[in-house]
Amino acid sequence: MNAEERYHWDITGYLVVRNVLSTDELKAANDALDHYADHIRAGSRRQQNPELEGTGRLGLRDYNVLQFEKPYCDPFRNMLAHPEIISRLKVMCGKGFRLDHGPQFIGGVNGTQGGTQHGSGDPHKPWVGYHHQNGNMYVGGVTVTWNLTDADPGVGGFGCVAGSHKSKYPMPSDVRDQTNLMGCVSQIPMKGGDVLFFMDGAQTHGTMPWKADHMRRTILFKFAGRTSARTGPAQQLAPPETYWDKEIVDGMTEAQKAVMWGPYSNYRSDFPTLTVTENGAVEVES
Repeated sequence: MNAEERYHWDITGYLVVRNVLSTDELKAANDALDHYADHIRAGSRRQQNPELEGTGRLGLRDYNVLQFEKPYCDPFRNMLAHPEIISRLKVMCGKGFRLDHGPQFIGGVNGTQGGTQHGSGDPHKPWVGYHHQNGNMYVGGVTVTWNLTDADPGVGGFGCVAGSHKSKYPMPSDVRDQTNLMGCVSQIPMKGGDVLFFMDGAQTHGTMPWKADHMRRTILFKFAGRTSARTGPAQQLAPPETYWDKEIVDGMTEAQKAVMWGPYSNYRSDFPTLTVTENGAVEVES
């Protein structure tokens, strides 16, 4: 990353790198999706907010793009370790970053609904939070979005609150459901072949209704720092009986088992935590 990119990333929480894919590479990726077009279907409608109303978002059912048969998987496998991506992730996430989950196909046709703004870093989540110290930046979760079609100004797609990764106040509900953008939520225009990096989890981001006549096509790769385990297999491997061994944890109290969980950061409400009561007893918090 050059000085301008570092400044933009630090200030806004996102970065667009133009023309990463050549014309031939862009065509190969779109041709692969065309080949699997029968598996691209709309999901269920989720929004109640009229500002986001529309048909269900398009997704690739039954397949992960890395599972496409050859040669159709190649354009997407080449995205995994593309030099334009690796050079920047080393700065954003630190050495040893990893693909945590994805890649995910997100598409839309004219009239596809938007999605709520989320992320915001509230409450603070250290596994995806942004930190800067001694001249070096670090963010635990970075999504790399490959744009395979144009998203010109006003047509929708990715939108975010620039700089929200440094916000010190909770996100207003009106911003979350986009009933009142407050002049804060902005669509980020992009062209096919451009790549968007954004601070997934630290920055407020979401989807604006798609209004273009052509299909929206994006591929999202969810990267994480080496010590962050956001989702995916970590969720299945984390329980003490799996991570250690059933015989090792057999007979342990719930409090003892609570510290035997393996790394799994995006635990929501299923992960036990401990507290010490006023009388000095250790108890499990749900």
